[in-house]
Amino acid sequence: MIRIAFYGKGGIGKSTIASNISAALSQDGFKVMMIGCDPKSDCTRNLRGDREIPSVSAVLKQKYESQLDIDEFIYGKEIDPDEVVFEGYNGILCVEAGGPEPGVGCAGRGIVIAIELLKRSGAFERYRPDVVIYDVLGDIVCGGFGMNLRQGMADKVVIVTSADYLSIYAANNICRGIKRYAKIGGTKLSGFIYNVRGGLDDISFVEMFAKKVGSKIIGTIPLSSKIAESEVYGQTVIERYPDSDIAERFRRLAKDIVQDSDLTIPKPLSSKELSDLAKMIREETKKELTGGGM
Repeated sequence: MIRIAFYGKGGIGKSTIASNISAALSQDGFKVMMIGCDPKSDCTRNLRGDREIPSVSAVLKQKYESQLDIDEFIYGKEIDPDEVVFEGYNGILCVEAGGPEPGVGCAGRGIVIAIELLKRSGAFERYRPDVVIYDVLGDIVCGGFGMNLRQGMADKVVIVTSADYLSIYAANNICRGIKRYAKIGGTKLSGFIYNVRGGLDDISFVEMFAKKVGSKIIGTIPLSSKIAESEVYGQTVIERYPDSDIAERFRRLAKDIVQDSDLTIPKPLSSKELSDLAKMIREETKKELTGGGM
């Protein structure tokens, strides 16, 4: 079983990429389990025609009528896999971890607990997926979201980023989390996916960043109206536009991610290096806004 965790800044396109990678791998003969690790519980929508599924945390709360922090009611509680595992496109197994009520508890800790409950329920033994994909919420801003790195719950991490500074800043923080735990059995970095977002499309900044931290770019995803249109219908481009160039790009990327064994412990940029990179990005953005300075 190959376990892959997608990380990145909130809104960078992790769910879009993770769902399309899942769809591509399912077409390639893999039995895939997609686990959404965002309290919004939205990453599996593209695999189920925009239909929601009950999250692990929601099922627990309903079964045990508890509004407590998820940490407080896990012990002695169980779930049945049939309550939280639902079939999506091409047989992909869809799970949403969910999270605690807003303002109560740690969502990152809730992810770890949800996955632990899945293990205890025998879900992985029952369904025997070849590939498990985790779509993890945003930046590492607390210990909770770093727990799955610390516990080595995935075999490799793929970081999604664009060329804007905030995305690279978040990617650098994630690299800090990976470095902190990789030497003691935690998950290592596979590489970066360059996902074009916003007004600045300049892969050179991401290439520079990847080289400095000692990693690589695994693949790139360009802007595509087909992606946005597919998501309106709760589908991946693999399903809606199977013969398109963008679908083929996702298929190649899926193979590269699964086959990649060149994992590294990243060397995060210092504050000074990040500041210098930010200045370069701002200067390039100014050029774009002024038509190349003309």
